[in-house]
Amino acid sequence: MNKLKIFTDGGARGNPGPAGCGAVIFNESGEIVGRHKLYLGEQTNNYAEYSGIVLALSEAKKLEAREIELNLDSELAVKQLNREYKVKNPELAKLFVKVFNLAQSFKKVTYSHVPREMNKLADQLANEAMDDGQ
Repeated sequence: MNKLKIFTDGGARGNPGPAGCGAVIFNESGEIVGRHKLYLGEQTNNYAEYSGIVLALSEAKKLEAREIELNLDSELAVKQLNREYKVKNPELAKLFVKVFNLAQSFKKVTYSHVPREMNKLADQLANEAMDDGQ
């Protein structure tokens, strides 16, 4: 696969609270080629958002994609990944480094902010992960 379009989301009920993340991967034809979710235990919303990105990039790497278009509804994460904001939280900084290292596996990775309404499938998977973990 050459190029993948990915939507990710993460959330925590209570912040911090039971957390989960989800990722939906589309191929160039717009077909879903992956649905992934992960329960994260007690975490924050931002930790869950970053975990969704790590999950997505890990799965995209398995598909041997060359270019990744990542779409998420966390404006903070997008601005941090695009180097507009610094990552000050030590736990998020560790995940930021994971994302950075995974991104090196691809020719090109872009991070875009999308409205929540455009991220319903990934949000659904994140909620399923939280439900599964409880």
